[in-house]
Amino acid sequence: MENFSLILAIVVVTALAFDFTNGFHDTANAMATTISTGALKPKVAVAMSATLNLVGAFLSVEVANTISKGLVDETGIRPEVIFAALVGAILWNLLTWLVGLPSSSSHALMGGLIGATIASAGIGAVHGDALVTKVLIPAVAAPIVAGVAAMLATRFSYQLGKKADGEAASKGFRAGQIASAGLVSLAHGTNDAQKTMGIITLALVAGGAVAPDSDPPVWVILSAGLAIALGTWLGGWRIIRTMGKGLTDLQPQQGFAAQTSAATVILASSHLGFSLSTTHSVSGSVMGAGLGRKGGVVRWSTATRMFVAWGLTLPAAALVGALAESVTDLGDWGTAVVAVFLIASSAAIWKISRREVVDSSNVNDTEDTQEPAGVVTTAIAMVTPPPAGQVTEGLTATIPAPTTAPAVTADPVAPPAAAV
Repeated sequence: MENFSLILAIVVVTALAFDFTNGFHDTANAMATTISTGALKPKVAVAMSATLNLVGAFLSVEVANTISKGLVDETGIRPEVIFAALVGAILWNLLTWLVGLPSSSSHALMGGLIGATIASAGIGAVHGDALVTKVLIPAVAAPIVAGVAAMLATRFSYQLGKKADGEAASKGFRAGQIASAGLVSLAHGTNDAQKTMGIITLALVAGGAVAPDSDPPVWVILSAGLAIALGTWLGGWRIIRTMGKGLTDLQPQQGFAAQTSAATVILASSHLGFSLSTTHSVSGSVMGAGLGRKGGVVRWSTATRMFVAWGLTLPAAALVGALAESVTDLGDWGTAVVAVFLIASSAAIWKISRREVVDSSNVNDTEDTQEPAGVVTTAIAMVTPPPAGQVTEGLTATIPAPTTAPAVTADPVAPPAAAV
């Protein structure tokens, strides 16, 4: 560790700051549906998720190795490149958190790394085959696979509980939802905490502190796990609101199906070393669960905004990472300028977020944030029969309230105005 320089220390601290933002940015992946269905109180949910994130960080290093060894040529990377990559990732995380959009912290990190690497060493330093097979293909496949699995699981859940007492079935699925939420949290720690481990290990290799092709040291695993757990414990309430209430309205059966499907996909990808976006997996499963219930719909206006954010994540973070690398390449003063810019931008975003505070007390409020129904949602709602017991109420609501009728005094035998 004699080669642990000042710039390397700055990179490690910045990487842990990114890990912290990853934690509160992705809390919604594990706990949004659990909170929205009332299975757990908000603060209990995030505390449970934080604990399991920490445990999950120690289960595997396959994804960390994909980041540190597979994505870019580690022999041509300087610590300043890693720092620039983290700047792009952190700023994208904070911007999407500010507007409440669930985007991929993983892709933000990899986009920043790719942009900074190209600016420093050229496009040849990026391993295109690893980018396609372990990043881009899983990015497209994960939400589709998780969504289809969640839709089928939702339908099976409703069939399974058809003959059961409604309240008893709901309680059972809430209990199952808590267990599946814990599994998602564990999977999130296994997958996402490793990305920070990988980026720190890559920086240590670049700075000469550890040998090339090394696995993450124990202190890196522990610090990354603690950072993501702390961020998760604070809760990214804005994104939790969008994921839990903005995409669709979930019942306990749907929440259980969505989380179980997402956890299965995430754990499988971690085992294979795919740097999968947990956000893509969970969002896909939530939408699949929304479509799996008869009469259930997805708010496609919110989903469209989310899809746009997904498409922009890699190139936006890459652009910021490349620009930051161009400045840090000017010397120590350039690195200092980028650091000041990161701190000032982060503070400005936080200050803007205080104008409308979203926390555990109002995370399930949707009065001001619920998206209007899109064309697909409206069409499905129009052909879906209303539940029994609400037909009369629905018909009554369609009859306009009568206006005040003038008093009838001229003809005592005329029928009352309200009967005409």
